[in-house]
Amino acid sequence: MVSFRKALLFGLIVWAVPFGVAWTIYPIHESWRALFESIMPVVIAATVVLLALFYFRKVTHGCFREGALLGAIWFAMSFVIDLFMFSGGPMRMSFREYVGDVGLTYLMIPLITTGLGAARAEAFHRAGPDRDREEPAAPA
Repeated sequence: MVSFRKALLFGLIVWAVPFGVAWTIYPIHESWRALFESIMPVVIAATVVLLALFYFRKVTHGCFREGALLGAIWFAMSFVIDLFMFSGGPMRMSFREYVGDVGLTYLMIPLITTGLGAARAEAFHRAGPDRDREEPAAPA
């Protein structure tokens, strides 16, 4: 892992941004739940893509593995933090309700980071062995 500390910090942000958006737009959850349920995956995906791209700036080899590991860490962090949030208080849900309503959405996190890692690995591969430790060439 290139930076475990950065992975943890970004993982916290991956959880916090959607949580903040959800908190802000929560009235929509009650009045127009379908819209709320459509907005949240978009927010998660945008946050993950942005932070993963920033994280991958320093990754020059083992990109696929790094992406899979990064996604697993971010998924686990979001899932565990949420479990504490949804196991009590006003947002209380059973584990089954949580997984069906929120938890499965987090599976997009490792899919996105692994996909970006695979794309970066492919770009390095196409750039050739002499460019293994440099940024991939921009498409023509």
